[in-house]
Amino acid sequence: MAALSHLHSALARVVLAALASLCVLGACDRAQPPAAAVAASAPPPPPPPAAASHPTYDEKDMVFGAPAAVVTSERHTGTFSLGSALSTLPAVKPLDPAPVKEIRLDTTHKIIDLAPGVKFSAWTFGDQVPGPVLRARVGDRIKFTMTNRSDEAAPGVRLTAAPMMHSMDFHAAMVAPNDKYRSIAPGQTISFEFTLNYPGVFMYHCGTPMVLEHIASGMYGMVIVEPRGGYPTQVDREYAIIQSEFYTKPDPDKRKVDGVPLQVLDTDRVRAKAPTYTVFNGRYNGLVETPLQAKPNERVRLFVMNVGPSNTSSFHVVGTIFDRVWIDGNPDNQFRGMQTVLLGSSSGAIVEFKVPEAGNYAIVDHHFANASQGAVGTLAAGAPPGSDAEHHNIPATAAPTDPAAQRGKLAFESKCLACHTIGGGDRLGPDLFGVTKRHDEGWLTRWLKSPEQMLQSDATAKALLDKYKVPMPNQGLGDPEIKDYLAYFRWADANLQPQGAQQPQAATAGQALPPSATKSAAPMPGGQMEHK
Repeated sequence: MAALSHLHSALARVVLAALASLCVLGACDRAQPPAAAVAASAPPPPPPPAAASHPTYDEKDMVFGAPAAVVTSERHTGTFSLGSALSTLPAVKPLDPAPVKEIRLDTTHKIIDLAPGVKFSAWTFGDQVPGPVLRARVGDRIKFTMTNRSDEAAPGVRLTAAPMMHSMDFHAAMVAPNDKYRSIAPGQTISFEFTLNYPGVFMYHCGTPMVLEHIASGMYGMVIVEPRGGYPTQVDREYAIIQSEFYTKPDPDKRKVDGVPLQVLDTDRVRAKAPTYTVFNGRYNGLVETPLQAKPNERVRLFVMNVGPSNTSSFHVVGTIFDRVWIDGNPDNQFRGMQTVLLGSSSGAIVEFKVPEAGNYAIVDHHFANASQGAVGTLAAGAPPGSDAEHHNIPATAAPTDPAAQRGKLAFESKCLACHTIGGGDRLGPDLFGVTKRHDEGWLTRWLKSPEQMLQSDATAKALLDKYKVPMPNQGLGDPEIKDYLAYFRWADANLQPQGAQQPQAATAGQALPPSATKSAAPMPGGQMEHK
């Protein structure tokens, strides 16, 4: 039996070897099921990749280097930015098909409106912060010219920063930096050219030392480079969003612009990476004041860039999911179904998404410390009239004209608006409409300055603690900041109307509270005072 078993094993090995030989010779083809049966049982092969999203990156198709840069003393005095390939944020013009794109971006020093009631001494490309967006495609030749006009006073505004050297650094270019990115003096003009070899969303910025301070002062912008064959998807809307940080302090010389105290660069905060504002497209809550527009069921493409200069961004659109994300704006670097895109300093991306239904979609840096400093926007997509677009720190009130009240409004929106409204009803915390009528200013001042001391001796403060269950945190507010808050509260109480919500009543010692007032609440920055 053992011998028979060995014989069977040997025969089996011979048969298997013979079958293998037949397969090699092609005989197995006759033993396979028909091709139609295979096709019916197997999933279909994926379609071939689009040429636009999978460039060859063949070096023979690229152009490296360029003619030497030319520097002259010829001063340009016309328009600060020129070129059909340039767009002003947030809209992005369609691609200019010309293979050679001539652009001009002159440098200036000017005052910008960084936030309501905040005038900042900025440095610019094209007299804008951020500078204009350049849109081109792989293979295009860019002919760039820049005049350093930092010694020119902007119309109606005296110089607030000394003229200085400036330069241009294009992340989209492949050139010798010592030649093309050299610094030029006020009154000089530099011209150079380069060819675009890679698709993406790239940063441009001033590269003159200290680079940190030049970027923090506003000298940056975006270059969009499309693949040679275009993008592999079709969209209904395109917008560009540039996130950046500002580091401000009151002007030591106490200068004013249009009656508003001037803010200048705080170099200590710059080095500590402690911005006072983090914004989209150069303005605090600017994309809330003027929302991006779309319609339900449309497909939206956002070109996104975090220029820093030092912090990261967690870019997010509330209420939708990014169907496609192309890291650095290159379709080869694709992710699907992302909730948030992490962007380091000088990192870019293209995000696409569907607008699922009518509504207002908040655009935020999900690093909420940045959102609280102004990195918030809105995509308005046919929300019903009067619907609340609030999310995080989106403002819902009109703007005062008094500088102190403007500063108070800005502080309120930075620290309090996630939890409070003025005239819009309760959110997580109370509606503060009418607070100056429920408490005198002496009491409010003491409460904002030292709530922990008030809780030890003041009966009304103790009643508030009974309502909230969590004590009001000390924000370390100085007297000038408290005066700004009170100026804003006074203005709001005199000029705003509640939006149909029942208004809270003042808390007093021994006051009987409704059951809803006994719920727990988290400590609210900037002055959580009462809860109905």
